[in-house]
This record gives sequence, structure tokens and C-alpha cells, in this order.
Amino acid sequence: MRSLYIHVPFCFHKCHYCDFYSIVDTRDRQEPFVERLAAELSAQSHLSGGAPLRTIFVGGGTPSLLRPDLWTRLLGVLEARFDLSLIRRGVGEFTVECNPETVTRELADTLATGGVTRVSMGAQSFHAAHLKTLERWHHPDNVARAIEVAGGAGISRRSVDLIYAIPGQSIADLERDLDAAASLPVEHVSAYNLTYEPNTAMTHRLKRGEFTPADEDLEADMFTLVGERLGARGFSRYEVSNYARPGAECRHNLAYWRQEQWLACGPSASGHARGIRWKNAPRLDDYLSYSDEGWARASEVEPRDARRAVRERIMTGLRLREGLPIDWLRSRACEHGGDTESRVQRAIDRMDEQGLLRERDPAIVLTDAGVLIADALAARLMKMFL
Repeated sequence: MRSLYIHVPFCFHKCHYCDFYSIVDTRDRQEPFVERLAAELSAQSHLSGGAPLRTIFVGGGTPSLLRPDLWTRLLGVLEARFDLSLIRRGVGEFTVECNPETVTRELADTLATGGVTRVSMGAQSFHAAHLKTLERWHHPDNVARAIEVAGGAGISRRSVDLIYAIPGQSIADLERDLDAAASLPVEHVSAYNLTYEPNTAMTHRLKRGEFTPADEDLEADMFTLVGERLGARGFSRYEVSNYARPGAECRHNLAYWRQEQWLACGPSASGHARGIRWKNAPRLDDYLSYSDEGWARASEVEPRDARRAVRERIMTGLRLREGLPIDWLRSRACEHGGDTESRVQRAIDRMDEQGLLRERDPAIVLTDAGVLIADALAARLMKMFL
């Protein structure tokens, strides 16, 4: 267990597109939350077996909304309960998600002193009208300010998140967003197409006819533009929606995509250990009121399932630039029995003929055309392992 995810649920406003668990913060429960989180971290620390953590990722919500004194408490617990030597030496990675409005010099200094090596800044767009469409509350100018404050505190690894295919967004608007992001002193950009998740305010507004979503052709053109524009500025795609300068890939997210193991603490946090997946109960009240020797109540548990594990690895592996290991896939197909191995090879051959992927030993790698429909191609292979 070499990675750890922590979920901080507090936000000062719920963005309309967001389906992650979060609550509007009144600051009255921040301290009880951190104390409860400290107990859970202590309980889960035993699963690391004393081995040094490679990555920590604190998401939310808005982790940067926590008071600096509570961050000091949280960082102290991590230092006491886990081996952070790799992170302290710069070999590992410790990321905190931030909203540009909430980044202060005091916060940045606290994070840097506590071992944070990377921040992920939620810009989404540099166009005020599009931020309003998303109900994202920050001023575009504060993105650059927050990035500079983090750098001034000594946090050298910085990333920016963008969203595209926003209703009313043009190709020219997206070009300006990409140029604005690439001109910042950052080494990583995540660019996600807007998705309408169930039970979000954005989806309800769509159903009420308040706006028209971007059409599929425009969305495809935007996806292509993202790769070209960022590529020209030195950012390479290493996952369908993620771009980095050489060596600056998000190591924590790579652990997810490679189906490695990770601990998870906080309400709604999801973890993966020894083939078992679990998700903590997603209500803060439940999280605060329940404790079994520090452990949180799990609302979902998926037991070991070898076929599911194969399907998950196919789905995430094909999204990576490094691709899906050929020998691993053939071995899993052989274990599955029947004619699975020959069916998988025929499917790969067909996709190769269609120019959607290439076999480049030691992996199957999607072409630019294949990346556009990565999930559909993964589904073709996944269905053979039902």
C-alpha cells in the first residue's frame, strides 16, 4: 500500500457540473473533521506495513479551504503515522487540489513545510462567462496569482485543470484557454470534456432546456485541438485527458490507471487493496458519528473478482500512452479459457487494420484516431471477459 487518497468535503459553493461529494462549508465542522480524519489515518497506516508512501493526493471538495492551523494538524498526523521519506526526498509526490480563490501565502507556506510537493489548480476556464455557466466561483486572474504564490512557497510542481465543450464555448475560446494555461509556470495540464453526470445541477439545467450542449463534432474538434495546442507548447498526452512536460506526469493518478493499490480516507473516499474495492459512506454526519477503532463505515465493498480486475485494467490501460501490456493481456485471455485468446487477438487485429491501435512491443497502444474513442475500444475487449 504505497499510495494514499484523502477526501476533504468542504466547498464554499457547489459547482454545477461536480458529482464528487462536497458540502458548503460553514467552518463549524472543519475541526471535528480533521480530528476524525486523524483517527482514520492512524487506523489505516498499519496497512502500509511501514513501507514509505510513494504518493499522497488530497482531493475534494476544496482542500485549500481548510484553515492553515488544521492543515498543520493533518500534516503532522501524516508525518507521525506514515513513512514520508520518498516524498521528502522528491522521489515521491504529495498533491493537494486547490481553488485559486483560497490560496494564500500562509496556506502555501504551511503546505510546503508539511511536505506537499505538488498543487493541482482548478482553473476550468479563463473566460468569465464560461465560469458562470459552470457556476464556478473564482476570478480568472486569480489562477496565475495562486500558481505564483505556490511557487514562491517552494511548491515547484504545479498543474492546471481545464474543462472544454462548455455550452456556448467556441474553438477560439478554447484556444485562448489553452494558451493561458500553457503560458503559466506549470508542468501539467488536465483537460476534460464537460460531462453531464446524473443528479448534478448541470444535468438538471440541461433537462430544463436552459442551454444546448456542444455537438459531438465540435467536441471531437476540441479534443484534437487540445492535443495539438498543448503539444506545440511542450506538453505531451500521457493519458486521454492529461498532458505533462517530460517527467511531470501525475504519479498518483498513474497508480490508479495502472490498477495499483491505495488507501483512502475521508467521507466518500474510495480505496483498492488486494483486489478489494471499497468506498466510505459519503455523508459527513455519518463519517463524524461513526468510528470502529478509527475505521470509517464503508457504504460499498466489491470483493475480489479476477474478471472484473481484468476489465478494469483494460479500460484504464488503453487510456495511457504507455498502453496495455501485450503479454499480460494474452495471459489473462488464456486463463479465461475457451477461445478467448483467439477472439482477443482477432479484435486487436481488426482495430489495427482500422488504424485505431498498434502493437508496439511490449504494449498495445492507441493511435490518435483510437484515442478519440478509447472507451468504446476498451469495451470491445472488456466484453470478452464477462
